Amino acid sequence: MLKKLAQMYEEKTGVKVEIESMGGGIDIQGTLKGYYQAGNMPDIFVNGGSTDFGNWEGLLADMKGEAWVSDTDAAYVDDSGAVIGFPYTVEAIGLAYNKDILEKAGIDASALTSPAGMKDELGLTAVVGYYTEPVNLYWSTGNHVFGQYIDAGLAREDTTYIDMLSDGGKLDTERFKKFAEFIGLLQEYADKDMMISGTYDQEVLNFASGKYAFVTQGNWIGATMTSDDADAYAAAGSFQAGFAPYAFEDGIDTILTNSPSWWAVYKDGNVDAAKAFLQWLTTDEAQEVLVMEAGFISPFKSSKYVATDPFAQTVSDYIAAGKTSNWHWQSTKEGLAQNYLGQVFNDYAQGKLDVDQFVSTCEQVCAACYAS
Repeated sequence: MLKKLAQMYEEKTGVKVEIESMGGGIDIQGTLKGYYQAGNMPDIFVNGGSTDFGNWEGLLADMKGEAWVSDTDAAYVDDSGAVIGFPYTVEAIGLAYNKDILEKAGIDASALTSPAGMKDELGLTAVVGYYTEPVNLYWSTGNHVFGQYIDAGLAREDTTYIDMLSDGGKLDTERFKKFAEFIGLLQEYADKDMMISGTYDQEVLNFASGKYAFVTQGNWIGATMTSDDADAYAAAGSFQAGFAPYAFEDGIDTILTNSPSWWAVYKDGNVDAAKAFLQWLTTDEAQEVLVMEAGFISPFKSSKYVATDPFAQTVSDYIAAGKTSNWHWQSTKEGLAQNYLGQVFNDYAQGKLDVDQFVSTCEQVCAACYAS
């Protein structure tokens, strides 16, 4: 699809754009560093987050003045305020729901109340698919679910709770306890056996099969639902899916979104031509290819296209309404989720910790991680 866009752009402008792709398992940053040493840097190249961008400090063009910047909340901005990353898609984390099940229970997804009493009538295995297995799913609890404490309900630029965490691993006890109580509610209505030791594949399959009304995953599961789990999803009626906020405090009305990676412009390359190409990618004709053919969820508010992914419409609606919060969990200390929080979430799910003990233990392990 990117090569098709390059051909379209050349036909439109006469400017030739060469696309080089790298398959799975390739060390992209290592390859790029080799290109740099050889004096053969591409004009536009991918970076997956702060660690990747850190490899190119002082070597990237600032795109702050480009028109697309005001059309998205997902640009990558460095500590100096320079816009150095162009977002081409977004991923979202919220409390995913099966719209068909909620409608059968008479529940308005925009004003959710507990469907627990309808579980048996609706033929559900459990209300919530919430899995906490600590070895392979620590990233779900320790990054994505914990990330709700850090950002849910906040403006994208609000760094209050990530700043506290960065300052020695501190948590806001009042906010975190409300978050912990919400997690306790999920646990109460979860698939009890699977909550402790179930796998990611089982979690997604059970949601795709209509066995859960909610699941604690992001929109990336839509690709699995429509490919590996397509038969089960079809048998469940190919239901509409959406996201509800993790509303553990009154007024929380956002889901967490961000670009999983960005395109950066090499400052000693064809900067103006590269910027022009990226700006063109936000136009209607280019967005049609990126969204409808490549299957991306557009990060641009002006885009009128919505992918066929089960979650695409709800994510696009949140973005258009400006109801998104950031992914500051990406800035937590390395190892926090894998070596600390994942196990604590699992202990809480097993009943080894009550809500106050969960709060105090998380405070202790965050402090220990940041002190190490």
